[in-house]
Amino acid sequence: RSFNDLTQYPVFPWVIADYKSRRLDLNNPKTFRDLSKPIGALEPTRLATFKRRMKDMPKDMYGGKPFLYGTHYSTPGYVLYFLVRKAPEYMLRLQSGHWDVADRLFHSLEDAWNSVLSSNT
Repeated sequence: RSFNDLTQYPVFPWVIADYKSRRLDLNNPKTFRDLSKPIGALEPTRLATFKRRMKDMPKDMYGGKPFLYGTHYSTPGYVLYFLVRKAPEYMLRLQSGHWDVADRLFHSLEDAWNSVLSSNT
């Protein structure tokens, strides 16, 4: 991992699950996400969608190896989503000199967490 390569940027797992409370209760197990499952398996409906998509993949595609999750957790777009305020010039370079659509720019950890739980990508 390296800060010099956006595809190898250090990744930190989602550990906290409570983004609504003004103060975290570190003694409350509900403050933390279930680390026994991958992030894509935390919501049963989302996991069912991934499993159905994997089952329906044509057998002759992807080298005959269907996959459950279709994206990688460390891509330049994902990294810059969180770094847009720290390094806006990189986001502009990635987007050919233009800002992305406003509702796709980072604006809160709570919204990012909810997207991680519900997005089907």
